[in-house]
Amino acid sequence: MSIEIANESGTEVDTDSILAVARYALDEMGVNPLAELSVLLVDTEYMAELNHRWMGGDGPTDVLAFPMDEGSIDHGPGEPPGGEPTLLGDIVLAPGVAAKQAAGAGHSAAEELHLLTVHGVLHLLGYDHAEPEEEREMFGLQARLLSGWQAQARRSS
Repeated sequence: MSIEIANESGTEVDTDSILAVARYALDEMGVNPLAELSVLLVDTEYMAELNHRWMGGDGPTDVLAFPMDEGSIDHGPGEPPGGEPTLLGDIVLAPGVAAKQAAGAGHSAAEELHLLTVHGVLHLLGYDHAEPEEEREMFGLQARLLSGWQAQARRSS
């Protein structure tokens, strides 16, 4: 699994932990190991611009996901994995927005970035939360992935 990360936010961020949680989520979701993912951390101003341009939103958002190729999902042993690398897509995170949300939620900015990374991965894999049933499924899966990753991180530290 190839995961590229670029921090252009101007904020110091533990990019290794973001890579680790993204890799964990992709592995747990059965994504083709040849898939490629890009994670970009940007400042609040640029995130507001992206949100307006691509989502029609006003102001900055916390995470944007831009899927490229849904063919990278491994649906189990009955389906042979593709032999060529596939570009899963891009996740864009705004650490400034994440820090504000984290303060309101009572946890660290790093924990908020981990949550947003998993959220972005799930969007790239086709999950959404527009409808109540979709939201329950996506947020339940997000919670399971985060708690599994946190347990694994505690064991290895």
